[in-house]
Amino acid sequence: MSLMLKTRKGNTVPFGYKLAEDNHSLEPIEKELTALEKAKEYLENSSYREVAQWVTATTGRYISHVGLIKAINRRT
Repeated sequence: MSLMLKTRKGNTVPFGYKLAEDNHSLEPIEKELTALEKAKEYLENSSYREVAQWVTATTGRYISHVGLIKAINRRT
């Protein structure tokens, strides 16, 4: 599997990515990106707070409901 690196554009590392060894690129975290895709489906029947708690429990990485809104909007 080839890694698709993204260029870092700010100080914050977005949910679904980690800082690469070069400190300038972002490496995708497949588990978190998959959880974000499922989160979109869950939002049809649940609140952002509930889904953010599920994403946090599933991935082990904290995301707030506001962070979830931003992450979902960034991916669409």
